Amino acid sequence: MVEVGMAIVLAAVGTAIVWKGSGWLEDAADRLAIGYGLPAAVQGAIVAAAGSSMPELVSVLVSTLVHGEFELGVGVIVGSAVFNLLVIPGIAVLIDEGLETTRDLVYKEALFYMLAVATLLLTFSLAVVYYPHDAGELGGTVTRPLALFPLGLYAFYVFTQYLDAADHDDESDERVDLPRTWIRFGLGLALIVVGVEALVRAAIDLGDAFGTPAFLWGMTVVAAGSSFPDAFVSVAAARSDRPTVTLANVLGSNVFDLLVAVPAGILVAGALTIEFAHVAPMMGFLVLSTVVVLAGMRTEMRLSRREAWLLLVLYAVFVAWLVLESVGMTSVIRP
Repeated sequence: MVEVGMAIVLAAVGTAIVWKGSGWLEDAADRLAIGYGLPAAVQGAIVAAAGSSMPELVSVLVSTLVHGEFELGVGVIVGSAVFNLLVIPGIAVLIDEGLETTRDLVYKEALFYMLAVATLLLTFSLAVVYYPHDAGELGGTVTRPLALFPLGLYAFYVFTQYLDAADHDDESDERVDLPRTWIRFGLGLALIVVGVEALVRAAIDLGDAFGTPAFLWGMTVVAAGSSFPDAFVSVAAARSDRPTVTLANVLGSNVFDLLVAVPAGILVAGALTIEFAHVAPMMGFLVLSTVVVLAGMRTEMRLSRREAWLLLVLYAVFVAWLVLESVGMTSVIRP
């Protein structure tokens, strides 16, 4: 029990550090977007999304390179994506009495995000088909050439955002001190890196204490803690009546996580193995969450309070499922 208590304290400290860093990062990202005259959708999908997704990227790198737990990093990505999709819009709607969407978000950002989910799942499938690591198990090795596949799709995503920015008529605000803002942005990211390391260590300690796979804790403890930057940016945007930034940040963050954070760990390590039996159920729940959110966004082009409660209940089901997996009552993803 002492080990569990220490792990919980470590997770709490890590979350607090990530929260502090996210505050600096959100403010810097907002000022950078104003200083460069970026449109709201690009601000949310590229600047704020990539910045607030840095904890997930660091989680993959730390889990893989320091602790040799690539599946823990994948679990963090999937858990964070589910958290972003279900919890952040749900809380933003309850705070703002509804969240308006746009056709650009529904038919461009959301659909591209669904393509990102399919691309990562296809990458894992190709690893199992072409680089099986054990004839008796459904697993495979994800190589660097396979990792380039999702990265190429993200490059195309950035290109489409660049075209949108090129067509935008707003001028940059020269009153913003860009060098100082970039320094604040970097300091925020540095704090997030420290906090994420604490969260990853807490997940591994909890896994050892309960005799369960670390990636189950990564999908909850690390994912929720590392998603606070996304929550902070998105909820702050909703409270300041910028729903486009809220939803664009959620979708853009998830696109970055799936197409950049996961492949980054593979590129750095060279080649990493995955168990498809572990990955497929996680990705399946992510697909379900995506469909529910997209349907809510398209209905009357807004997310209502009723839909917000549905999203939060669905996340509660997700957490309950992982708890049952951890205690051995179900064995969908637990070996």
